[in-house]
Amino acid sequence: MKHAAPRRQDIGHRTSDVLNRRSFLQKSAGGLGLMALGSLLGGRAQAETGMLKALHHAPKAKRVIYLFQSGAPSQMDLFDPKPALKEKRGEDLPASIRQGQRLTTMTSGQKTFPVAPSIFEFKQHGKSGMWFSDLMPHMAGLADEWCMIRSMHTEAINHDPAITFMQTGSQLAGRPSIGSWVGYGLGSINADLPAYVVLSSFGSGRKDDQPLYDRLWGAGFLPAKHQGVKFRNKGDPVLYLSNPTGMDARTRRETLDELAALNRRHFDALGDPDIQTRIAQYEMAFRMQTSVPELTDLSKESKQTLESYGPDVSRPGSYAANCLLARRLVERDVRFIQLFHMGWDHHGGLPNAIKGQCQDTDQPTAALINDLKQRGLLEDTLIVWGGEFGRTIYSQGTLTESNYGRDHHPRCFTMLMAGAGVKKGLTYGATDDYCYNITEKPVHVHDLNATIMHLLGVDHERLTFRFQGRDFRLTDIHGEVVKAVLA
Repeated sequence: MKHAAPRRQDIGHRTSDVLNRRSFLQKSAGGLGLMALGSLLGGRAQAETGMLKALHHAPKAKRVIYLFQSGAPSQMDLFDPKPALKEKRGEDLPASIRQGQRLTTMTSGQKTFPVAPSIFEFKQHGKSGMWFSDLMPHMAGLADEWCMIRSMHTEAINHDPAITFMQTGSQLAGRPSIGSWVGYGLGSINADLPAYVVLSSFGSGRKDDQPLYDRLWGAGFLPAKHQGVKFRNKGDPVLYLSNPTGMDARTRRETLDELAALNRRHFDALGDPDIQTRIAQYEMAFRMQTSVPELTDLSKESKQTLESYGPDVSRPGSYAANCLLARRLVERDVRFIQLFHMGWDHHGGLPNAIKGQCQDTDQPTAALINDLKQRGLLEDTLIVWGGEFGRTIYSQGTLTESNYGRDHHPRCFTMLMAGAGVKKGLTYGATDDYCYNITEKPVHVHDLNATIMHLLGVDHERLTFRFQGRDFRLTDIHGEVVKAVLA
């Protein structure tokens, strides 16, 4: 017997029932959010608290500046000297060292893997005796502020999955970024700026380097309001900050109030939490019309400060300008600030290319740390510097006296940390004579992320979000806090 097709009226009732159930469940969870929004719209904007009712332990860091060097800096040309390899120049990398390592398609077809010692000179610096190459004189001058981790490692061997892994704890796209997790857990401090701001710059070492994707600072399955807000590196940092012709601030305010009322009615009917996000984003955009122009106006910075960041500071969107902007964001209590500097992917022509990258980044990085320290902000600001993996000791392509390239190398690489809660002047971990394998104290990507969260007062195992029937976290089911690097 055939069943009669459901009548349009029946479909309407069923849909209504579903929406009512959904509305009941979601409004019960979202009621507090609406109360907060009502307070926001009815009076002065308040900073937003995070999901955590209380921190898991006393924090060392109040905020983070993550200086991400996209493309993977060569650790043996910057931080991890292997002087004995000068005698092995051009020799084939021993199979006992390579151990059948997975290779990229860029070098898997090579018949030999000639050892390419760094052509740059290394010296020890500071009371700690930390090693830096001559490419980084300014950062080397802060040797006793840095904690250098030489034993980082990852599973990812290509850029997209490796960068995604560093930012989200997964090689597959779709998970929330670390900055989004921080904003979700801790909330914002400044109601007039986003909790998570992203800045990007093009490197002079390789201007056509690996691209960046907005999903690297995306919120994934977390509420969309936690995604990073990217400031553009060309033109106005944020589009449409000015009101259109014929609209003044009062009219804009009245328009947003009307939109908020309509959106609240929509939420009452559907209970969709994305509607709350929409209201909050409209409000943030309104407040940024005032806060962002003031933030990006460098006219009140002293000549001495501007000169400390180097000549590029006057070029909007440069790494130097972004470092100064990061300090200004810290002063305004932005929770998580991330700088992506492209241009570190040096498969060929590494010596000249890496010089350009270091000219971009060395002086501004040191200036940022000194600037924060002079203003008393370094003590509660965590600085992280590094890329997605390392580079191979063997040359990709032809090796000459003055030129070589290096392929991707996930087995070992170097990252630096400084500031809040980090042990100063410490070199942690070690690699073998070929800078190819870790010999002491390995630190995984999940361990690094767990340590960053720990310094913010968060137990990485307890900051979770239920999605598709599972509790997710930044570190998946892995990660150990590296207690030895903590002050």
